[in-house]
Amino acid sequence: MPKGYIIGHITVNDPEAYKEYVVRDTPILLSHGAVPLVRGGQGQVMEGEQHDRHVVFEFPSYEAALAAYNDPEYQEVMKIRHRTATSTIIVVEGA
Repeated sequence: MPKGYIIGHITVNDPEAYKEYVVRDTPILLSHGAVPLVRGGQGQVMEGEQHDRHVVFEFPSYEAALAAYNDPEYQEVMKIRHRTATSTIIVVEGA
């Protein structure tokens, strides 16, 4: 069965307030079987729009990744990210 991934490209506008999002979103994603593969760190945008932060979470399946994103608790926590950062979030099926 193919794995699922949540990929985020994020520019944080309010670092202090964004910390709450990271603290609160992680347990929710982990409860859906997430494995953090990339979470910040050094990176270079070779093509496309520049963002400061990149994250990749691997899930057991595409359905599990969708369930994590659509989790009502995550949808509530996501509002913090909307207030404190600009982001593109993608849910994708992988090999």
